[in-house]
Amino acid sequence: MSVDELAQRLQVLEDIEAIKKVKAEYCAHCDNGYNPDGIAELFAEDGVWDGGVDVFGKYDGREAIRKFFTGATKVIPFAVHNVMNPIIEVNGDTATGQWYLFQPCTMTEKDGDRAVWGAAKYSDDYARIDGEWKIQTLRVKFEFWTPFEKGWAEKRMIQD
Repeated sequence: MSVDELAQRLQVLEDIEAIKKVKAEYCAHCDNGYNPDGIAELFAEDGVWDGGVDVFGKYDGREAIRKFFTGATKVIPFAVHNVMNPIIEVNGDTATGQWYLFQPCTMTEKDGDRAVWGAAKYSDDYARIDGEWKIQTLRVKFEFWTPFEKGWAEKRMIQD
């Protein structure tokens, strides 16, 4: 193996670790009161956050993402984003990532707070911009979003 080939392989590994860090920072900002500035800065200027049209909506551009997360704690005052099983493919200055999410959280409803379990799959696109990895598109597809006391076997989606 040549030095150039070894350098390329090392770069891919460093890129994968940098992307993992971006995802971890995203989760940390979400779990820290859905910090809108911290979350928005992880996205490309023209980035997209897509939580599903019928669940949390789709937001195009960093400012729309920031606005969506402003006040998110009024709806979800507590969350723990557990992301796992990353599959990251790097292709130069772009990459894709798939992750599983398991999230216990609290949702504020008109008659009080409610404990909720959520599970989803993230399908993300990343771009290296000025030497830094950013989220280009984050898509979250919920497998279930269910009341704690009912569980996903009895009530798969809280909206049902």
